[in-house]
Amino acid sequence: MKISTKGRYGTRALLDVALHQNESPVQLKVIAQRQQISLHYLEHIIAPLIAVGMLRSTRGVHGGVSLGKPPQEIVLSEVIKVLEGSIAPVECVDDPSVCSRANICAVRDIWAETKKAMAEVLESTTLRDLVERQGEKQKIESAMYYI
Repeated sequence: MKISTKGRYGTRALLDVALHQNESPVQLKVIAQRQQISLHYLEHIIAPLIAVGMLRSTRGVHGGVSLGKPPQEIVLSEVIKVLEGSIAPVECVDDPSVCSRANICAVRDIWAETKKAMAEVLESTTLRDLVERQGEKQKIESAMYYI
Protein backbone atom coordinates (compact mmCIF):
# COMPACT_ATOMS: atom_id res chain seq x y z
CA MET A 1 0.00 0.00 0.00
CA LYS A 2 1.13 3.48 -0.76
CA ILE A 3 0.33 5.97 1.99
CA SER A 4 -1.05 9.14 0.40
CA THR A 5 -0.06 12.69 1.25
CA LYS A 6 -3.07 12.79 3.56
CA GLY A 7 -1.62 10.03 5.75
CA ARG A 8 1.95 11.28 5.56
CA TYR A 9 1.12 14.92 6.24
CA GLY A 10 -1.35 14.03 8.99
CA THR A 11 1.29 11.96 10.76
CA ARG A 12 3.84 14.76 10.39
CA ALA A 13 1.34 17.29 11.74
CA LEU A 14 0.63 15.11 14.78
CA LEU A 15 4.36 14.74 15.37
CA ASP A 16 4.80 18.51 15.11
CA VAL A 17 2.10 19.08 17.72
CA ALA A 18 3.61 16.43 20.00
CA LEU A 19 7.07 18.02 19.71
CA HIS A 20 5.65 21.40 20.71
CA GLN A 21 3.00 20.25 23.20
CA ASN A 22 4.64 22.01 26.15
CA GLU A 23 3.95 25.31 24.45
CA SER A 24 0.48 26.76 24.06
CA PRO A 25 -1.77 25.23 21.38
CA VAL A 26 0.05 25.14 18.07
CA GLN A 27 -1.38 27.31 15.33
CA LEU A 28 -2.11 25.53 12.06
CA LYS A 29 -0.25 28.16 10.08
CA VAL A 30 2.88 27.43 12.14
CA ILE A 31 2.55 23.68 11.56
CA ALA A 32 1.97 24.31 7.85
CA GLN A 33 5.10 26.43 7.66
CA ARG A 34 7.35 24.06 9.62
CA GLN A 35 6.09 20.98 7.77
CA GLN A 36 5.88 22.68 4.36
CA ILE A 37 2.22 21.78 3.93
CA SER A 38 -0.42 23.99 2.36
CA LEU A 39 -2.51 25.53 5.16
CA HIS A 40 -5.71 24.83 3.24
CA TYR A 41 -4.79 21.15 2.84
CA LEU A 42 -3.66 20.89 6.47
CA GLU A 43 -7.06 22.17 7.65
CA HIS A 44 -8.73 19.27 5.83
CA ILE A 45 -6.30 16.74 7.30
CA ILE A 46 -6.63 18.03 10.87
CA ALA A 47 -10.45 17.95 10.93
CA PRO A 48 -10.82 14.14 11.13
CA LEU A 49 -8.07 13.96 13.77
CA ILE A 50 -10.03 16.44 15.88
CA ALA A 51 -13.27 14.54 15.25
CA VAL A 52 -11.84 11.32 16.70
CA GLY A 53 -10.17 13.08 19.66
CA MET A 54 -6.51 12.68 18.68
CA LEU A 55 -6.30 16.45 18.54
CA ARG A 56 -8.34 19.15 20.20
CA SER A 57 -8.92 22.61 18.86
CA THR A 58 -8.79 25.81 20.87
CA ARG A 59 -10.31 28.95 19.41
CA GLY A 60 -9.18 32.50 19.91
CA VAL A 61 -6.13 34.66 19.44
CA HIS A 62 -3.87 32.15 21.15
CA GLY A 63 -5.77 29.17 19.81
CA GLY A 64 -4.58 26.25 17.77
CA VAL A 65 -4.42 22.51 18.17
CA SER A 66 -3.03 20.33 20.92
CA LEU A 67 -2.96 16.60 21.53
CA GLY A 68 -6.30 15.18 22.61
CA LYS A 69 -4.63 12.35 24.47
CA PRO A 70 -1.10 11.45 25.57
CA PRO A 71 1.31 10.61 22.73
CA GLN A 72 1.80 7.06 24.05
CA GLU A 73 -1.93 6.46 23.49
CA ILE A 74 -1.94 7.58 19.85
CA VAL A 75 -1.10 4.55 17.74
CA LEU A 76 -0.07 5.04 14.12
CA SER A 77 -2.47 2.37 12.90
CA GLU A 78 -5.33 4.50 14.22
CA VAL A 79 -3.95 7.63 12.55
CA ILE A 80 -3.66 5.90 9.19
CA LYS A 81 -7.10 4.31 9.55
CA VAL A 82 -8.68 7.70 10.24
CA LEU A 83 -6.90 9.44 7.38
CA GLU A 84 -6.57 6.65 4.80
CA GLY A 85 -9.03 3.91 5.65
CA SER A 86 -7.88 0.34 5.28
CA ILE A 87 -4.21 -0.43 4.71
CA ALA A 88 -5.07 -3.44 2.55
CA PRO A 89 -3.19 -3.16 -0.75
CA VAL A 90 -6.19 -4.58 -2.65
CA GLU A 91 -9.89 -4.50 -1.90
CA CYS A 92 -10.39 -8.27 -1.84
CA VAL A 93 -8.24 -8.61 1.31
CA ASP A 94 -10.88 -6.78 3.34
CA ASP A 95 -13.88 -7.92 1.33
CA PRO A 96 -13.50 -11.27 -0.46
CA SER A 97 -16.96 -10.89 -1.96
CA VAL A 98 -15.64 -8.33 -4.47
CA CYS A 99 -13.74 -11.06 -6.32
CA SER A 100 -15.02 -14.46 -7.34
CA ARG A 101 -11.45 -15.83 -7.18
CA ALA A 102 -10.70 -14.63 -3.63
CA ASN A 103 -10.83 -18.10 -2.03
CA ILE A 104 -8.61 -19.75 -4.65
CA CYS A 105 -6.13 -16.92 -5.28
CA ALA A 106 -2.58 -17.38 -3.98
CA VAL A 107 -1.75 -13.77 -4.86
CA ARG A 108 -4.49 -12.57 -2.49
CA ASP A 109 -2.68 -14.46 0.29
CA ILE A 110 0.44 -12.36 -0.38
CA TRP A 111 -1.59 -9.15 -0.25
CA ALA A 112 -3.12 -10.31 3.06
CA GLU A 113 0.37 -11.03 4.46
CA THR A 114 1.52 -7.61 3.28
CA LYS A 115 -1.37 -5.96 5.10
CA LYS A 116 -0.62 -7.96 8.24
CA ALA A 117 3.08 -6.99 8.24
CA MET A 118 2.29 -3.33 7.73
CA ALA A 119 -0.39 -3.43 10.44
CA GLU A 120 2.06 -4.95 12.92
CA VAL A 121 4.49 -2.07 12.43
CA LEU A 122 1.80 0.60 12.61
CA GLU A 123 0.09 -1.00 15.63
CA SER A 124 3.35 -1.22 17.55
CA THR A 125 4.34 2.40 16.93
CA THR A 126 2.94 5.28 18.96
CA LEU A 127 3.28 9.00 18.56
CA ARG A 128 5.59 8.91 21.57
CA ASP A 129 7.87 6.51 19.65
CA LEU A 130 7.98 9.01 16.80
CA VAL A 131 8.83 11.84 19.19
CA GLU A 132 11.74 9.78 20.53
CA ARG A 133 12.94 8.89 17.02
CA GLN A 134 12.75 12.53 15.98
CA GLY A 135 14.82 13.49 19.02
CA GLU A 136 17.49 11.00 17.98
CA LYS A 137 17.49 12.35 14.42
CA GLN A 138 17.92 15.89 15.73
CA LYS A 139 20.87 14.78 17.88
CA ILE A 140 22.52 13.22 14.85
CA GLU A 141 21.88 16.35 12.76
CA SER A 142 23.30 18.59 15.48
CA ALA A 143 26.39 16.39 15.82
CA MET A 144 27.03 16.61 12.08
CA TYR A 145 27.46 20.41 12.33
CA TYR A 146 30.35 19.96 14.75
CA ILE A 147 32.31 17.56 12.56
